[in-house]
Amino acid sequence: MYDLIGDIHGFATPLKQLLTRLGYREHNGLWRHPRRRVIFLGDFIDRGPEQIETVTIARTMVETGAALAVMGNHEFNGVAWSMADPRKPGQYLRNHSRRNRDQHEEFLTQVGENSALHADMIEWFKTLPLFLDLAGLRVIHACWHPQHLQTLASYTDGQNRILEGAWPQLTRYGTTAFDALETVLKGLEIPLPSGSEFVDGYGHIRRNIRAQWWDLEGVTYRDLAMVPADAIASIPHQPVPDDLLPGYAGDKPLFVGHYWMSGEPAPLNDHIACLDYSIAAKKGNGKLCAYRWDGEQVLRRENFVWVGG
Repeated sequence: MYDLIGDIHGFATPLKQLLTRLGYREHNGLWRHPRRRVIFLGDFIDRGPEQIETVTIARTMVETGAALAVMGNHEFNGVAWSMADPRKPGQYLRNHSRRNRDQHEEFLTQVGENSALHADMIEWFKTLPLFLDLAGLRVIHACWHPQHLQTLASYTDGQNRILEGAWPQLTRYGTTAFDALETVLKGLEIPLPSGSEFVDGYGHIRRNIRAQWWDLEGVTYRDLAMVPADAIASIPHQPVPDDLLPGYAGDKPLFVGHYWMSGEPAPLNDHIACLDYSIAAKKGNGKLCAYRWDGEQVLRRENFVWVGG
């Protein structure tokens, strides 16, 4: 059976506390449980003070069979930051803008940008699959979207890992491949009806919303919108066309991270759980969260385990 762990963001101390609470023990640098395995949901890096140790713990567990893992958007961005753009000499697949560097600066500082350790970690990030579809459950960082996963099959190998030659296409804005990758690793965005817009927390005008795609009962843009509280009145109560939402059949439990949840951990619905409970929150009230899965089809509140908060 599996213990699924959400976004860690370089907080190794809470990770060790959580592993201990889950019954894992460390021996010679390897955390292991006699009967269970971890599945990490990605976003090992950026923000926290112990990024090298976090990656080392997770990588060692994966490489020794004590864990599985999927790629998060921060690992994807980290690879793209380090890869030269073959179409633009001197530039990279992720633009080295001030804003992008600010998001990634803590990792680059701790690992030593362009060091041998940096290069080694980037190579490991490349080995992480975009998703896991196991016998009894599914795991993806942000959004299970069958249509986009079908698109990404052309850019991944048999273990759902990005092909070496596919990175330029997946980072090229405006392509079908880019849109698919953005959705599965960063969440579903849908366009608002013509004439609708809102102002985000940075003062930018937005005409797309990030959607709570797991809310299978939500039918309007306002129901599904993930926007600042003071912007919700700008979102129309107009039904969302069915073809904009992926739905989820519920044939297997699905676990995601990414969304910076708060409060007491609980399933999003009977079959979907988010395990990102904001361990990197600046106020220091975030949690590092896990779910102990024992084969159940309907997810249970009591199976959540966390530290912090």
